[in-house]
Amino acid sequence: MKKIIIAIDGFSSCGKSTLAKALAKALNYGFVDSGAMYRAVTLFLIENRISVQNIAAIEQALNEIQIRFQAGSTGNRTYLNGVDVEDKIRSMQVSELVSPVAAIPIVRRAMVRQQQEMGTEKGIVMDGRDIGTVVFPDAELKIFVTADPEVRAHRRFLELQQKGQEVALEEVRNNLSERDHIDSTRADSPLKQAEDALVLDNTDLNQEEQLQVALDWAQERIQAQVL
Repeated sequence: MKKIIIAIDGFSSCGKSTLAKALAKALNYGFVDSGAMYRAVTLFLIENRISVQNIAAIEQALNEIQIRFQAGSTGNRTYLNGVDVEDKIRSMQVSELVSPVAAIPIVRRAMVRQQQEMGTEKGIVMDGRDIGTVVFPDAELKIFVTADPEVRAHRRFLELQQKGQEVALEEVRNNLSERDHIDSTRADSPLKQAEDALVLDNTDLNQEEQLQVALDWAQERIQAQVL
């Protein structure tokens, strides 16, 4: 059976990665968290004290950054230059800087090249901000995930608490609002819904329900490739 590319886009903390992981597992497809790639770049800049204004230093840094994913007992793990940084890249320190870093054109071009290479064999689920519009504009299935902003803030707040990170709900709410604004208004590859994307509003859906919706869509598109 022919495999397809599934592009999942949407706002911060609306469950894109959770959906993408589950969908990839259900279909036995590869999963790529493009947001983790930008977070890994952001972490590298933070740890090496490289300012987001220092484009020359960032360009040099991109030559030193290798990102890969590996399945582990706790799910997909992100490796930066051979080191597991999955927990570090989810910190509020990285969250506060990742949108400005992701808006830098040379960073986006470098990550998009890597992402497109990952999809050459198809059979992949990738989530992010510009997957259906820039990375894979010809993807057989594009899903745009959204949810009520307050619901998203509460989900993110609980996620951080479970990881032992002490943050205030208001801080999380403000961070999401700022990231939404930067992601949607940046000049290079802004977050927007592809014209042919299917909208999945999961405000009132649990993880199993949203997976079933996406799985039904995926199976329809996969079957269409056979006809």
